Amino acid sequence: MTERRVKIMSRVGLHARPAALFVQTAAKAPMDVTVALDGRDPVNAKSILAVLGLDAHHGEEVTLAAAGDGAEELLNTLESILSQEEHGRA
Repeated sequence: MTERRVKIMSRVGLHARPAALFVQTAAKAPMDVTVALDGRDPVNAKSILAVLGLDAHHGEEVTLAAAGDGAEELLNTLESILSQEEHGRA
């Protein structure tokens, strides 16, 4: 299992583009991908509910985890999506 701590800098919610990219990327992965907030159990990142649970946590760190071939590359992609600043953020 490969893990990565990521600070969420983009707006992640049902209608946010980074959230959609996050879920699409995780859903295409041929492996289990999880995301966990501090102190909470990991949830399957292939579910939009995982992203909705992050909606109010801009600036918080989460743990992404993946297992299998290509896990490092996948986590790099997910990290870049979540850690990019969203222009025009209120």
